[in-house]
Amino acid sequence: MTAQPIDPTAHGMWSPDPVRQRLANHTVEDVLALPDDAPRVELRDGVLVVVPSPTFGHQTIGNLLWTWLRQHAPVELTPATAVGVAINYRNTLEPDVVLLKRPVAADHHYFEPEQVVLAVEVVSPGTRRRDRLEKPADYADAGIPHYWRIEQDPLHLYAYDLVDGRYEPVADSAEELIVTKPFDIRLRLRELAP
Repeated sequence: MTAQPIDPTAHGMWSPDPVRQRLANHTVEDVLALPDDAPRVELRDGVLVVVPSPTFGHQTIGNLLWTWLRQHAPVELTPATAVGVAINYRNTLEPDVVLLKRPVAADHHYFEPEQVVLAVEVVSPGTRRRDRLEKPADYADAGIPHYWRIEQDPLHLYAYDLVDGRYEPVADSAEELIVTKPFDIRLRLRELAP
């Protein structure tokens, strides 16, 4: 008996079209048409980029922040995780946590930047460059008013407000975040610790 090779396409496993990847001509419509079994992706200048699965600690921080925002945000705002932001026709992002203006369509995965009040990224070893440099620039270009970056080891939160098209630091702490926008916030970081 000999082992037979496995053909991933025979089982319908999704992967990006290599020709379209090289041409960088994917659009947000292609992302919306992905099959249910496709991995989580971001669209970066027309190229589909697989988003790595978050670690347990990464997920815990994001989920605890979602819970905290759910309990403290004003009624006109609602937090979400595992949703995307359609930046433009050739770019989408998948923040770890977002704070959205209500009303929110329950059947949507992607939201327009105008509906996003706050985008949050939890930094992991594999996402450092994107979360520290690339994504803040993309969120700022899209006009998202607030961006938070959470470093994991040690736990530290950096908060930024959009000023004249760029993010300016407004607070950072390893103990307690105190800001007045997007609403009055006093967040003890130990509440986010895994």
